[in-house]
Amino acid sequence: MELRAGQVAVVTGAASGIGRAMARRFAAEGLKVVLADVEEAPLRAAADELAADGVELLARTVDVGVRAEVEALAGAAYETFGAVHVLCNNAGVGSGAEGRMWEHDPADWRWAFEVNVWGVFHGVQCFLPRMVASGEPGHVVNTSSTDGGIAPLPTASVYAVTKAAVVTLTESLYAHLAAEGAPIGASVLFPGPHMLRTGLWESHRNRPARHAKSRPRRTPYRSLAEWEAAMGEAGKEVAFTPVEAVAEQVVDGIRAGRFWMLPPSAHTDAQIRARARSQLDRAAPAYLEHFILDDE
Repeated sequence: MELRAGQVAVVTGAASGIGRAMARRFAAEGLKVVLADVEEAPLRAAADELAADGVELLARTVDVGVRAEVEALAGAAYETFGAVHVLCNNAGVGSGAEGRMWEHDPADWRWAFEVNVWGVFHGVQCFLPRMVASGEPGHVVNTSSTDGGIAPLPTASVYAVTKAAVVTLTESLYAHLAAEGAPIGASVLFPGPHMLRTGLWESHRNRPARHAKSRPRRTPYRSLAEWEAAMGEAGKEVAFTPVEAVAEQVVDGIRAGRFWMLPPSAHTDAQIRARARSQLDRAAPAYLEHFILDDE
């Protein structure tokens, strides 16, 4: 797909982190942007920043886990701009689960699936029919993670399961678009190759009451800064990928029609090969990392 000034990009989870960086990057290409996020104040700040640069935009507070809100977002986008060319289903949350899987609070699974999986599906169903009907070139980018999308971290199994689902959803979407003969591409995004400084670690700040935990956590939530400090005390240096680099990867991937937006990484490539070898050999998943579960 050729990105051109005047086209319209929709980004969920756009108030911070990867989503905000993608919105800025699309705006730099001259695209109009639709920003959606569940957090009103940061969303307003992101919108004000872009508006100050003369960007044409629409900002809406949206919980992507609620279909009616995504439908309203799509209606507002088309009413305002008349078209959508790029759809980035990027909103995501951690689960807040802890302990062994059989000890998890089911509410953690329901919340993570509602945002990370249903949020993507709602985006597809609410935007794609009109994108396909327009006959115009377009592209859909669904944000996954190497945790789950490549191989799960057992210490974050709920999140990993949702991100694995996003990969399969996007593979299926690609096939459906191809069968339709639609000039719309699909990609699955794996942010990285290193850690990212995003609000994912503090996802609990946006947890809705309908998915409240049925019992208190045994341990307090740990912030990214606290985790980074603990890694430093253990003598392990943590590398970070700037969110701007991820946004650049998205723009390059759309232009190239790249399905797997997967940055080069020797570690990730080794995981892919090890997992494939395990399957071919019908062997146990020895490629899994971090078997000690203490916190999700």
